Amino acid sequence: MTLYQAFWFFSIYAVLGWCLEVCFCTVNTGKFVNRGFLNGPVCPIYGFGMLGVLLALTPVQDNLPALFLGGVVLTSAVELVGGWALKTLFHTTWWDYSDKKFNIGGYICLQFSLAWGLGVVIVMRMIHPVVAWAVDHMPHLAGTILAAPVLALFLCDLAVTVKAVAKLNRDLGRIDTIARALHEGS
Repeated sequence: MTLYQAFWFFSIYAVLGWCLEVCFCTVNTGKFVNRGFLNGPVCPIYGFGMLGVLLALTPVQDNLPALFLGGVVLTSAVELVGGWALKTLFHTTWWDYSDKKFNIGGYICLQFSLAWGLGVVIVMRMIHPVVAWAVDHMPHLAGTILAAPVLALFLCDLAVTVKAVAKLNRDLGRIDTIARALHEGS
């Protein structure tokens, strides 16, 4: 996989993942919810997850049991690390499986791990061939030129989001300090 392909696979799957999350939440809640960590229509965890899947599981894509099991293990690891990182770095929780059976810290659970394994099989067998064809048939010069504004938008969104989360954490810290002072004074 070239850097060019990796960039476009990441970008495409981050957007498709956002669409999947929004549809899933809209069906479950009855209202539109921007499920991305960022402000724009991207979920980077899907982009990173699919890059990992493509790198690790392409050699076994024709072996259905190995592809499914690899999908379960790899996507669960990405979800576990991603959930932990969001909680640790940004003090935020974007998903919580604590109410599901067989969960680990609320970050992963058996039900969704199995669903991700099935999802990997579907993506590798049906969706990725189309995505790979589109990336490979995009004129390289146009794809390279288009990559610059896409990357710039992504990085700006990331910077704005990190700044907003840092400000929110600062404000929450101040509120916590005030609450403690009020509690001690009462």
